[in-house]
This record gives sequence, C-alpha cells and structure tokens, in this order.
Amino acid sequence: MFRPYELFIGLRYLRAKRRNGFISVISMISMLGIAVGVMALITVLSVMNGFEQELRNRILSMTSHATITGVGDRLSNWDEVIGVAERHPDVIGAAPYVEAEGMLSNAGRLSGAAIRGVDPGEEAKVSDIHTKMLRGDFETLQGGEYNIVLGRYLAYQLGAQVGDKIVLLISEGNVTPAGIVPRMRRFTVTGIFEVGMYEYDRTLAYIHLDDARRLFNLRDTVTGVRLQLTDMFESRRVVRELVNELDGTYYLSDWTRRHANFFRAIATEKTVMFVILTLIVAVAAFNIISTLVMVVTDKQADIAILRTLGATPRSIMAMFMVQGTFIGVIGTAIGVILGVLLSLNVENIVPALETLLQTDLLPDDVYYISDLPSKMELDDVLTVGFVAFSLSVLAGIYPAWRAARTQPAEALRYE
Repeated sequence: MFRPYELFIGLRYLRAKRRNGFISVISMISMLGIAVGVMALITVLSVMNGFEQELRNRILSMTSHATITGVGDRLSNWDEVIGVAERHPDVIGAAPYVEAEGMLSNAGRLSGAAIRGVDPGEEAKVSDIHTKMLRGDFETLQGGEYNIVLGRYLAYQLGAQVGDKIVLLISEGNVTPAGIVPRMRRFTVTGIFEVGMYEYDRTLAYIHLDDARRLFNLRDTVTGVRLQLTDMFESRRVVRELVNELDGTYYLSDWTRRHANFFRAIATEKTVMFVILTLIVAVAAFNIISTLVMVVTDKQADIAILRTLGATPRSIMAMFMVQGTFIGVIGTAIGVILGVLLSLNVENIVPALETLLQTDLLPDDVYYISDLPSKMELDDVLTVGFVAFSLSVLAGIYPAWRAARTQPAEALRYE
C-alpha cells in the first residue's frame, strides 16, 4: 500500500466523484484565488520597490546626499568647508551652490522658478545634470555671460528655445527716485534638460554661480555646499562625523531628512498595500475552509470505516490537512510564477497598454514618474509565498480537527 497512507487518501479526496463535483470546483476556485492574490502581491510590491528606487535616484540626481549651509542661508568660508568635507573618506565630491526664487519672463509669458547657481565644473562631482541635457550644453554656463539652462516643461511654459533671451526678476528691488524697482537681468537660454520628474522639469533653472551671487548680492558667500557620498545610505553617519570636524555654526542635513516624510509615505503605502492584498489570499483561505468542511461532511462514512480499521484521530486529521496544504502549495506556486513573470515585464506591458488604449496612463503633470518601474526583491517573493502557504495550512486545521472528532458509531448509524 502507498506510504504514508494519509497522503494517499488525502490526495484521492481532492478528485471528487461525479455526484459531488461541486466540491472539486470550489477547490479549484480556492487555488486560483490564492494564485491571483500571490501574483498581485508580488507585482504590487515590485512596482512599489521600483517606484521608490527610481524616485530616490531622480531626486538625488538633482539634490545631493548631504548639504552644509550657514546661518541665514549664507556660507562665507565655503572653501574651507569643502576642504574639510573632501578629506572625509566617505565624501567623493563637494560643490558650492546658490539657491533662490525668481520670476522668468519671455514674450509676455511669466513663470515662477527655483534658481540654482552652480559651477559647472564642480557640479559634476555631486549630480548628473550633465547627462540630462535635451538640447544645448551645460558647460555653456560661464561666469559673466549670463546664460541659463531651463527644465523642459519650464521652457515649454515660457515658450523659450535655445538661443532665446529671457528676463529673470527677483523679489529684492533697487531703490530709485521713482520708488522700489524689481531687480531684473536678461539671460540667454543655452540649454534645456529633462530629469523625468515634473517637479524639477517644471520649476528648476540653472545659472552660473558667479552670476547668481552677483544678482542676489551674496558677494563672496554662497547658500551652502552639496556633498556626494560613496554610500548614500550612510549619509546620517557621515553628517554626524562632519559636525565634529567643522568649527563654527553650520546646519548639516542629509537626503533622508529633506525627503523623510515622502519616503515614509511610500513605505507606509507599501505596508498598507501588502495588508490589503493579503486579504485576497485570506478570502481564498476561507474558501479552503468551506471546501474541506463540505468534504468532511461528505466523507463521514469513509472516516468512520477508517476509524474502525484502526486509523487514529491524528491520521484522520493528517488526511484532511493534506488537502488544504496541497491547494496552498499549488496556488502559491502558480501565483509566484505569474507574479515573477509579470514583475519582470511590467515596464513593457504598461507602454503596450497605453498604445492599445490610446491613452496616457501616467501623465507627467500628475505623477512624479511618467513610467512604471519595477524592482523585484527575493525577500518580498519569499515573504508573500510563506504568508500564502501559512494561511492555507491554517485554513485546513479546523476542518481536519472536525474530521478527527468523528465518532464511527454516530457516522454509520443511518448507513
């Protein structure tokens, strides 16, 4: 006889006879429910991971891993600060910057903008803006030339192209006999960049560091110093160490503080999505319970005969646990395979759907990222698979326990 016989009988019960084929259908539905839940969980978690990674990379490509600023956003001894920072073994680059706000005007069109003054040669150490240029060259920003590089959507809003002359107005005014006149300066557009994040492409404009200091009356000071680290996840430790090395009053911040709420929100959304989608698997697990309860009711006579032949309650319980476990294993395996395949191809599936439906599913002006990235992590796949399998096993405990408590005399009374 097949050994162990509990496994043999439990698998036989999965193949329902013609008169009770409804039980087999419910078992199949439960299996598909688990597969769909597992597939959805793996896919959603992979998309959330990809979204977080892509967003972090795009944000850090335009900001920095850490910043050092002075009191009142004025840093006078920035050369000394850069020297101290670059001596730290985890700092691979440091660059000064000026950050302010202004109003850009071109041919009657107005738009607010975040103005960032940088030195193109030094900026390459802390960001990859050089690689984001659509037209023109970032190196055209030269001190005294009053050139400007615009984000793609900011240029579109202004109707500006490379070579156009635009006017920058700032809130600090000049006192004249006619009153206070807003300070303004004409700039030449020498480049247009695209980061892929609407927030930056719509509001950010670059000018040369010297031009920014002259325009905003900063003289020999800058807003601060931006740092690039070997490992961005060590930014907090590096910032703490730099605090002890610098003499004077400074404000040091890293990317985890500047964007902390945003990334916490993503982590919270990921957790909530995991809980919500796990309910799909839980519903399938309830189906397993109902299926096994009906099987136990249908097999009362068989259970009684097995008991009279010497089967122990433990063996009876194992027979029905086999069914729930088998449904969970097959459903989880199918879901994992489909989820992995979908996660690896979601970046190609979304553009295909957009082409098929003739619509933009992720418009640039609504979402931070206009595509749907995916990053599948083995830990997520294993966690989802373990949760789905555990729920399936737990779902079989109560029906199996009821089967084990069957009394042979009561079950065979009316047979």
